[in-house]
Amino acid sequence: MTGQGENKRPARVLIMIAAYNEQENIRRVVENLNRNYPQYDYIVINDGSSDETLDILKQNEFHYLCLPQNLGIGGAIQTGYRYAAEHEYDIAIQLDGDGQHDPQYIADLIRPIVEGKADYCIGSRFVTHEGFQSSGARRTGIRFLSGLIYLMTLHRVKDVTSGFRAVDRMFIETFAEDYPADYPEPKAIVDAVMRQGRIQEIPVVMHERTGGVSSINLRRAVYYMIKVTLDIIVCRIGYGFRRGPERRVEETGLTMP
Repeated sequence: MTGQGENKRPARVLIMIAAYNEQENIRRVVENLNRNYPQYDYIVINDGSSDETLDILKQNEFHYLCLPQNLGIGGAIQTGYRYAAEHEYDIAIQLDGDGQHDPQYIADLIRPIVEGKADYCIGSRFVTHEGFQSSGARRTGIRFLSGLIYLMTLHRVKDVTSGFRAVDRMFIETFAEDYPADYPEPKAIVDAVMRQGRIQEIPVVMHERTGGVSSINLRRAVYYMIKVTLDIIVCRIGYGFRRGPERRVEETGLTMP
C-alpha cells in the first residue's frame, strides 16, 4: 500500500526581487537569503538601475535578470513571473529590494498555498499592527483603496499596497501573461478576486527602509491615488459579470520546502 503523502514533493519556491537603484540595500537582502533561507530560489530583476546595483549583482555573482531600461515595478515583477512560469515554479514570492520585507515570514506566507487553502497570500502590516506602519497619509490612502476594492468586489483586504506576496502556479501563469504596469498591487488584487482566487492576509512585521530613497514623493502619491482608483474601477467594469471557475480546497501534492 502507498502511504498518504508518499508521492508529495517539496514546493519549488522562487523569490522575485525587483530592484531599482538599490545599491545601499540589495547586497544585504540577497546575502540574508543565501545565508538563512537557502531552501528558496531567488532572482533579482535589475530594473534599469542607474546606480551601482548592477555592479553589485555581478561582483557578488548573485542570480539576476537585467532589464535594458526602467519598466517600473509592474514590468519588473512581470519579468519575474515569466521566469517563474518558464522554470515551472510552484510558488512565486514578491520581495522588495529595499529590505522592508522580512524573509522570516516566508514560511507563514506560503503555508496556506502549500496546504491547498489559498492561491494568493498577502503579507499584511495591518493584522497585528506591529512594526513599521507607513506614514499617516499613506495609511489613509491604503484605507481608501481597501474600501474601494471592497465596494467593487465585496472582498476585504486591509493591506492592499503590500508588495510582500506569494501566489500559486495558476497565478504565476496568469501574471506572466498579464500584470498591471503601474503601481500594480491593488489592481492585482481585483484581478485575483474576479478570477475566484482564494486570498489570505498573513500577519507580518515590516521594517522601515534603512538606505536609499523611496520612488514615491508627494506628486507621485497624488498621481498614484488617481490612477489606481481609475484602474480599479475600469478593471472591475471590464470583468462585468464574468468570473473564473470557483476554486476549492484541494490536495496540492506539495510539502513545505
